[in-house]
Amino acid sequence: MDGIADMGGTEGWGPTHPPSGGEPVFAESWQGRAFALTLLSIRLAGLNVDAFRHTLERLDRTAYLADGYFGRWLNASELMLTESAILAPAAIDARARNLRGEQVEEPPIPEPAKPDYAPTAEGSLRTVDAAPAFATGERVRAKDMSPAGHTRLPGYVRGHTGVVELIQPAAVLPDTNAHFQGENPQHVYSVRFDSHELWGADAEPFALTIEMFESYLEKTA
Repeated sequence: MDGIADMGGTEGWGPTHPPSGGEPVFAESWQGRAFALTLLSIRLAGLNVDAFRHTLERLDRTAYLADGYFGRWLNASELMLTESAILAPAAIDARARNLRGEQVEEPPIPEPAKPDYAPTAEGSLRTVDAAPAFATGERVRAKDMSPAGHTRLPGYVRGHTGVVELIQPAAVLPDTNAHFQGENPQHVYSVRFDSHELWGADAEPFALTIEMFESYLEKTA
């Protein structure tokens, strides 16, 4: 889906800054707890990493941006737990008010509604019997499509052409895996795009390489 998370290539965010050496893994202690809570929420809700990413991209602009990186993870955890009926929608607000000293009755815990899902193997790499549809050095076009659900196809490459640099190991397709519609493993390609192809003649000259699933690509005329 074309949600707030698909920010690549958009303007108005200012320059990027390279990381400085010696940075802690978590700048503040609550960020580490947010990270752990998110992993626990994924497990409790019976989800996978693709479903978690789909939860992130369904957050509204404020929930995604205003609370920072780990703040959006917390917001996604709340959404995962309520959508899976691990928590009642008003439970988190009631608990927060009680921690502030208010006397609020917390809603009862609902019956969990986990998806009927089990991966076929650990991790995301899989074996595909079919030969790759594209070869190294071949020019390909990213399909110009806007899926209604989750996808890892960036909006700014859709309809643009690039060159296959490397054929990567096959992997589970996030588009179906996020919705528990099957793993649908596919070949993955490292595709190099020229900045001028993506953003026009005035763009800074550089090459951008993106890992793309086979169903995202088509042959050029």
